[in-house]
Amino acid sequence: MSDFFFARSQMAMSLAFHIVFAALGIGMPLLMVMAEGAYLRTGRPVYLELSKRWAKGTAILFAVGAVSGTVLSFELGLLWPGFMGKAGAIIGMPFSLEGFAFFTEAIFIGVYLYGRSRLPPLLHWLSGAVVAISGVFSGIFVVTANAWMNAPAGFRIVGGKFTEIDPVAAMFNPASFHEVLHMTLAAFAATGFAVAAVHAFFLLRDPASLFHRCALGLALAVACVSIPLQIASGDLSARAVGRLQPAKLAAMEAIYRTEDGAPLLIGGIPDDAARTTGYALVIPHGLSLLLADSASARVTGLEEYPRKDWPNVRIVHWSFDLMVLSGFAMLALAGWSGWIWWRRPPLAGHPWLLRSLVAAGPLGFLAIESGWVVTEVGRQPWIIYNVMRTEEAVTPLPGIAVPFAAFTVLYVFLAFVVVGLLRHLFLETPGADPQLPSA
Repeated sequence: MSDFFFARSQMAMSLAFHIVFAALGIGMPLLMVMAEGAYLRTGRPVYLELSKRWAKGTAILFAVGAVSGTVLSFELGLLWPGFMGKAGAIIGMPFSLEGFAFFTEAIFIGVYLYGRSRLPPLLHWLSGAVVAISGVFSGIFVVTANAWMNAPAGFRIVGGKFTEIDPVAAMFNPASFHEVLHMTLAAFAATGFAVAAVHAFFLLRDPASLFHRCALGLALAVACVSIPLQIASGDLSARAVGRLQPAKLAAMEAIYRTEDGAPLLIGGIPDDAARTTGYALVIPHGLSLLLADSASARVTGLEEYPRKDWPNVRIVHWSFDLMVLSGFAMLALAGWSGWIWWRRPPLAGHPWLLRSLVAAGPLGFLAIESGWVVTEVGRQPWIIYNVMRTEEAVTPLPGIAVPFAAFTVLYVFLAFVVVGLLRHLFLETPGADPQLPSA
């Protein structure tokens, strides 16, 4: 295999690992603050204990995310010098702002962890709110940089060089809003369902545990509010991709030929040579309706683009379907949870719901990972859409296969360490409170 392959694989592997901790860094502080807010409102010790546990978990995840994020920053310069040489002045601003948000989050995590007995309760809660807000903004700034790669703006190219650079216009490019909204909601939904899965597992073993009942209630509140908004933002994103990156949309939907009243294809096996998608579930006029609210709207197919400009259709289409399937599975589970809560609480008394929540725990992160495959692979062969091709941006280092293997082993080791620490954190739970709330 070529050094070019290993350079791309190392970046992909690093991103796939880091994005889990980035999403948790957005979602976990919100849960932590919600738990302490519930304690300040009700005075119930279980919420105080819950905020302490989630704060420790947040700190562990933040530390590992800081390590993996630092590795990524080095890889940008080492593996993609062509890209950084031209685009560094443009994406430097969002990355600098992300660094500011990161350090703000780090400072206030310290304040939150060590200031609990030293600060007034409201001020301590506010320090946690700063952690949550800075975590969200950290994600926002990074996503705007990626959005710029999908919809470049804020510069001119003169003599092969980027000139008249406007970093603000670059940050607020046409793809920024829908990408930021979609990723932020994805982080909340994924974290909510993952945390709900952990506490649902413990409730199956001990249905009387107040600690896990309260935790499940808070986690599901985040998950059940986020996921329908996430589905709506997905519709917004798909329409935006249709306007800004029609070739990517065609790959997402495995549409090879331009046609009026394009069908929606679910699943199937795309065949680039035959330009057909076999064995798919076909919904007539479905894609045109979704994109333009018209059964006869024209949808551009891949045939309109040179073959060398096509992304890998199978990977993009299957990843897109996996993301959508995961999202709707979580939406159905949120609806089930909401119906039970409305009709006959508590949720802990429904073992099949708890089992389903445990099984659905990874779905949010599966959707995030597959969604980023759609975003990145769907943009290929461009690293900056219609401006710079990927092979122009990368300078593979000799022997890159060795660090690729080493980093893979490191990330696997870190994953086991994190799981072990979090498992130890939640194995010991407080005794049951006789006043069991609805959850």
